[in-house]
Amino acid sequence: EVHLVESGGGLVQPGGSLRLSCAASRFTFSTNYVYWLRQAPGKGLEWVSVIKGGGGTSYYADSVKGRFTLSRDNAKNTLYLQMNNLKTEDTGVYYCATDNLGRNRGLGTQVTVSS
Repeated sequence: EVHLVESGGGLVQPGGSLRLSCAASRFTFSTNYVYWLRQAPGKGLEWVSVIKGGGGTSYYADSVKGRFTLSRDNAKNTLYLQMNNLKTEDTGVYYCATDNLGRNRGLGTQVTVSS
C-alpha cells in the first residue's frame, strides 16, 4: 500500500513563502506522476501541480503559475513544493497524491495565509 506524508505547512503572511514536502513509501517519485492538490475551507479539491516521472517536467494551475515550483530529490524519494508570494486565497489543506483526483493522497498539511 502506498503511503504519502505531507509536511511543511504553517501560518504565513501574504507575500511570504513556504516549502511543502511529500515523502512516500512503496512508491517511487522519480518514475511516476505525482500531484499536488489543495482544498480551501468549504470547497472541493483543486489541482495545483503535477510533476512527471523521468525528466520531471512540471505543470501548474494558472492560479499558482509563476509562484509555485515543484522539485524532486530522487535520492530521498521526496517531493517539494516551493510556494512564494503566497496569497490569502492559497489557504487550505495541501495534499500530494498519486492520481489527479486525489483518491490516493496523504493526510495533508495546513497552509494558512493571513495577516
